[in-house]
Amino acid sequence: MEILGIDVGGSGIKGAPVNTETGMILVDRHRIKTPEGAETGPVAEVIAEIAHHFNWTGSIGVGFPAPIKHGVVKMAANISPAWVGMNANELLGQVTGCPVTVVNDADAAGLAEITFGAGKGVRGVVIMVTLGTGIGTAIFCDGKLLPNAEFGHVEVDGRDAETRASDAARQREELSWKKYAKRLNRYFKEMQKLFWPDLIILGGGISKYHEKYLPLLTVETPIVPAQFLNEAGIVGAALAARQA
Repeated sequence: MEILGIDVGGSGIKGAPVNTETGMILVDRHRIKTPEGAETGPVAEVIAEIAHHFNWTGSIGVGFPAPIKHGVVKMAANISPAWVGMNANELLGQVTGCPVTVVNDADAAGLAEITFGAGKGVRGVVIMVTLGTGIGTAIFCDGKLLPNAEFGHVEVDGRDAETRASDAARQREELSWKKYAKRLNRYFKEMQKLFWPDLIILGGGISKYHEKYLPLLTVETPIVPAQFLNEAGIVGAALAARQA
């Protein structure tokens, strides 16, 4: 089954058709810069533009940087507050003319990795962590998702974790990989203390540089890069639409 997967990020919105039986992205992804402020109308227009780019008329899955309940956006951290309370399924369905399923972006990335990637067949607790403009998290137990786990905002040393350990924080403060790894290590140790996971999967744009900082971490829990790297959100969004 082919479904268009779209991943809404803080810096870019990207999408591509996905074969949901294999997890394969079928053509080169199309990426457009996220509109400043991530307001509802401009973001919806970009998603419609991506659908139009592929001449898409079928189902669409959208990974979105917020908790989503029955299609409704429940919180805004790195998007406009105007999204809160809005039924994103309905809005994006109207602008694209297609059936749309919106899911939390980290949940989407985790679905891809649990189904086809680094988490496939892993028993116990698996945590997907995406590092980008913020920190996204998805928690699985024996392959089953606990939706909308917002542990990127857990307090670490008196600070919201994503203000210290996101990739945006690394770039903003011009941290060396060694200094950034120290912050990541502190965050992962907190996650370990809370959940004692069997595996942590690291995704987001920074995952392609994993050789620079993963070897510096000392957390007991095994940590591996996402096999789909920064494409996990696209694949997982399509999988979420298939499940819906």
